Amino acid sequence: MTDLILALDVPDRQRALSVARACAPHLDAIKIGYPLVLSAGLSVARELDDLGLPLIADFKVADIPNTNRLIAEQVFSAGFRALICQGFTGRDSVEACVGAARSAGGLCMVVAEMSHPGALEFFSGGVAEQIARMAAGCGADGIIAPATRPERVRVLRKIIGDRLIWSPGVGAQGGDPRAIAGLVDAIIVGRQIYGAVDPAREAAALGFLRR
Repeated sequence: MTDLILALDVPDRQRALSVARACAPHLDAIKIGYPLVLSAGLSVARELDDLGLPLIADFKVADIPNTNRLIAEQVFSAGFRALICQGFTGRDSVEACVGAARSAGGLCMVVAEMSHPGALEFFSGGVAEQIARMAAGCGADGIIAPATRPERVRVLRKIIGDRLIWSPGVGAQGGDPRAIAGLVDAIIVGRQIYGAVDPAREAAALGFLRR
């Protein structure tokens, strides 16, 4: 079974809540990033509590260790269950996020390679592999790897073993859910669901992943 995570990148609080509530029966988690938090605040996590789904803070935290720790602590205090951070800032910065996650009983996921075309300008030449090794060495729960490039996910899977892989890029970016599902623990879908005329129907159509 592959989990389905909704990337709720809707910069309107009421619309976001409506989509989340409609899609909730078909989801395993909801990922919230800057578009929604900057418009609705961290308190939106409390408003989604009644759905009973884990909330993931996708801030791709990328700063010095102390700042990372402060951000992570705020995230978990707000009710999020997982945090996504960048790995290129180095081991000590990642360890700060991992430590905060452990203290809160949450998860820390590290971006190893992003899903858009421009990511290959820098997440190449062995960089993603190095980040994946470092993430595993820091005790992170897993990595983020691109659904748009299944061949890269296969490479990174060999490095991290049975740690989690969550994979964005399905739908609007061209990733094929059937091609990636067997390689990862969860796929992340945003625009394909929340941009649909009937978001709940679109989420339900991905139900084959969860069987």
